[in-house]
Amino acid sequence: MKKTLLMGIALISALAFTACKSSESSYKKAYEKAKAQEMSRTVATDQVDAAPVAVTPVVTTPTTTVQPNTENDRQERLEVMNGGTLKAFNVVCGSFSKVDNANNLRNTLVAKGYSAQVAQNPETGMYRVIATSFDDRASAISSRDQLRGTYPDAWILYRTY
Repeated sequence: MKKTLLMGIALISALAFTACKSSESSYKKAYEKAKAQEMSRTVATDQVDAAPVAVTPVVTTPTTTVQPNTENDRQERLEVMNGGTLKAFNVVCGSFSKVDNANNLRNTLVAKGYSAQVAQNPETGMYRVIATSFDDRASAISSRDQLRGTYPDAWILYRTY
C-alpha cells in the first residue's frame, strides 16, 4: 500500500514538473520583441539627434550661457551629492531611488576613467549618475553616443539652477 502511494505521488510530481516547463521558443519570441523595440527607440532617438540644432546664446554678465534645445533635452534642477561641480549638459548613465545603487554605478564609472558624479533631483528624490559633464550640447551628444555601447539607456540632462 505504501509503495503504491509513493509511486503515485512520484508520478504526479513528475507530471507536474514537466507540464510547467517553459519552452525555449517563448523566450526567443520575447527577446526578439524586446530587441525590435530597442532598435526602433534607438533609430527614433538618432533621428532626433541628427537634426541640426540651433543653440541660442544668452549673454549675461560676465559670461555667456547656452540655453538648451527644449525639444530634445530633459531639464532638471540637480544637487551634487559628492562635492563636485556640474556643467550645463550632463550625460546620465543611470537613475536610482536609492543612493547606494547610484554610488555603486558611480564607482564603476570612476574605475573606468570617467569623472562620474551622483546628483539628486530634489523634486523627485531620484539620484542621477552623471558620467560626463559639458558646457556644450555637441560634446555631450558625442559622449552619450560613446557611452551607449556600455549603457544603452544613457541620456542628456540639461541642468537648471
